[in-house]
Amino acid sequence: MTATTSRPMTSEDRRPVPPLRLSLAPAGSAPLLLDGAWWPYSRDLASELPALAAVLDPLWGRITRVTLNPAQWPVVPRKVSVAGHVVKAGWFRFEQDAHELLLLSYRVGRWNLLVVPPQTSPAAAAWLMAAASDPRRATTASRLMADAAGLTATARVDRDGVAAWESEGGHEAGASVIPAQGRVTGTAPADRPERV
Repeated sequence: MTATTSRPMTSEDRRPVPPLRLSLAPAGSAPLLLDGAWWPYSRDLASELPALAAVLDPLWGRITRVTLNPAQWPVVPRKVSVAGHVVKAGWFRFEQDAHELLLLSYRVGRWNLLVVPPQTSPAAAAWLMAAASDPRRATTASRLMADAAGLTATARVDRDGVAAWESEGGHEAGASVIPAQGRVTGTAPADRPERV
């Protein structure tokens, strides 16, 4: 399930707040390492957590506690006010994945979300959110971040190489471009001789 909801307008300036960017594994899927992904707009937990809890409270029960790794969050408040209740926040520097947010509810249980860095490109964020909410994938948050970085670097090299080749007048007759997991590859006809 992917949720995009509009946040309420703020009381100070009446400007609409951007929509929540959240992707969750389908309900009833087997528990894996991640239950989905959240793409906040900043690293300010006090301003970002209320919108996340507002969406998750009705789905998972009231969120009462969150834990995170402080490597990705400059300030970790001890308590965050969320829609009429308080969520306690804690952190674990070595015990918790640097790209993961752990949410706890007294009634229902716990969930782990990949936290997509706010500065991530939309394409990479879309891939990360889909991968983190895929019930067939059993990968840690840091591993997904490394995979996304590798795909982005490979796509950049492929794109730059093709652009340089074509800008210099090169092209392959009959070649087709086939996307394969974020990479662009070319295939030449079989009767062409190999180049050395």
